[in-house]
Amino acid sequence: MSDIKVECYAGHTADQRPLRFTIGEQILEVREVEDQWYSPASKHFKVRASDGSIYVLRHDEEQDRWTLDAFRRT
Repeated sequence: MSDIKVECYAGHTADQRPLRFTIGEQILEVREVEDQWYSPASKHFKVRASDGSIYVLRHDEEQDRWTLDAFRRT
């Protein structure tokens, strides 16, 4: 897992869904949220990014920390 910076859409709740994220110097736009699920302390988003790859982003709500949990280049 590596820390990343994530910009989110904030509707009626904070950090409702990711819009773009930064890994190192690379900024990626979220083209589609393919899936999302919840655990007791975090939210997970499976997204297809502007580079065509699939990423699983996890938001630890207690620490307000985003991590990259998985990646698959397509």
